[in-house]
Amino acid sequence: MKRLTLFMVALLFFAGFALAETRIYFSPNGGVEDAIVKELDKAQNSIAIAMYSFTSRPIAQELDKLKVKNVKIRIILDKDQETQKYSKSRYFIQREYEVKYDTSTGLMHNKFAVIDGKVLITGSFNWTAGAEHKNEENLLILDDPPVVQKYAERFEYLWQKGRKGTF
Repeated sequence: MKRLTLFMVALLFFAGFALAETRIYFSPNGGVEDAIVKELDKAQNSIAIAMYSFTSRPIAQELDKLKVKNVKIRIILDKDQETQKYSKSRYFIQREYEVKYDTSTGLMHNKFAVIDGKVLITGSFNWTAGAEHKNEENLLILDDPPVVQKYAERFEYLWQKGRKGTF
């Protein structure tokens, strides 16, 4: 009986990993931006975004819809986004999003989002029109709990050392 119980626990543990899903997208013109918008739309509680460059209007508009639904949205950007002409950082700050800028001496070159602590969006894809229509980029959307947890922890690290965005 004890062996059967251990077997069932192990089976359930590894079945969770087998059920993890990964979706892969490529740009240019591979529907990456749409995939991000659709995934964000599923958020119920929180979205944590670490993004080097963020200029995408459709993604910003989706975040606006979610903010109205009281989804907690936190965004950390590379410090250069504070003054970059097309950055959405000022847009978000004006709309009272929680925005911080990275304080590292180098680039904050991350490109990921954690949704509800359960789903990860990551890859080389910056959330920009150029990434969608011109660049050779990649994006992964996955729900592997240990991987999502690592990214959530990294976001918290970046958030704690970030500087509050002001306009």
